[in-house]
Amino acid sequence: MPTAFDRITIGKHQLANRIAMAPMTRSRAYDSLVSELTVEYYAQRACAGLIVTEGTQPSVVGQGYPFTPGLHSAEQVAAWRKVTDAVHEKGGKIFAQIMHTGRIGHPVLLPDGLVPVGPSAIAAKGQGFTPEGPKEFVTPRELTEADIEQTIADHVTASRNAIEAGFDGVELHGANGYLIQQFLAPNSNRRADGWGGSVEGRIRFAVQVTTAVADAIGADRVGLRLSPGTTLNDIHEPDPRPTYEALVQRLAPLGLAYLHLMEAGDREVTLALRRLFPGTFILNPNTGERPTGPEDLALIEDGTADVLAFGQLFLANPDLPARLAAGGPFNTADQATFYGGDATGYTDYSALSD
Repeated sequence: MPTAFDRITIGKHQLANRIAMAPMTRSRAYDSLVSELTVEYYAQRACAGLIVTEGTQPSVVGQGYPFTPGLHSAEQVAAWRKVTDAVHEKGGKIFAQIMHTGRIGHPVLLPDGLVPVGPSAIAAKGQGFTPEGPKEFVTPRELTEADIEQTIADHVTASRNAIEAGFDGVELHGANGYLIQQFLAPNSNRRADGWGGSVEGRIRFAVQVTTAVADAIGADRVGLRLSPGTTLNDIHEPDPRPTYEALVQRLAPLGLAYLHLMEAGDREVTLALRRLFPGTFILNPNTGERPTGPEDLALIEDGTADVLAFGQLFLANPDLPARLAAGGPFNTADQATFYGGDATGYTDYSALSD
């Protein structure tokens, strides 16, 4: 029976344990560049079997939040190289999460008159965060066929940049109501062409972008994150199982490094996708109002997941694997410092050795 502290191989990499640091937006990348503080933040958590970074935009128009990093310029690549070097010096493995937010965002975040884009010209209900305060989401510009091809190319370029920056691989963000999931969901994708309508049409973008990135950098360096049935960012998937089963069946032959599921509801959907995916299965389980914690390690032991992803607990406990092995104690995350700011609530959480 496997435990969270056993080694595991994903793609071409052997992980020291089965405890992953989940991707968490921290909004401290001013001018879309990670800083020396970010270097310290990730290096502190290199004890994870796998670190997945905060969402990183593949293009200028892919940015949906203030102060998030990119992977579409030479300066961004050089800045991320300091992070990957620091993590590798401590023996860690780190994947960059590529996140195009699609219709989630606002024009004030974008230069040169750009507006957010999406599969259809349908605004998400709700407000987005901007440097000018919360603002209602706008109607996105519907992507043309040429735009879609360019967006796929942008993901490929960003993934190549990630490898140049020293990352061990990339995770494509197909969850939480961002662009890939906007194509998957029937309420945000009302297209009547080959990129929408049927299940096959709605999964086409996810299949093509994943395949293109796998072809460019190697499938064993590519993971995909999904969140079937989530309602985040005004996504409505009343019956997600047929769509996601079809998607995973199409992706299974690629030989991806892993599938990362952010569980939004039905455990039966999770188990169905687990059975269909032949590679490593990472789970960020649905735990209701509480963060993923030590009680969830049993999901590895019973075979529900191969690797367990921790968010808030890893944010607040840079030495989380050691604390889990010892049974605690655990620092509590300060929600007031999640987004933006300085070292407070970022690099000042104590380790057991302190």
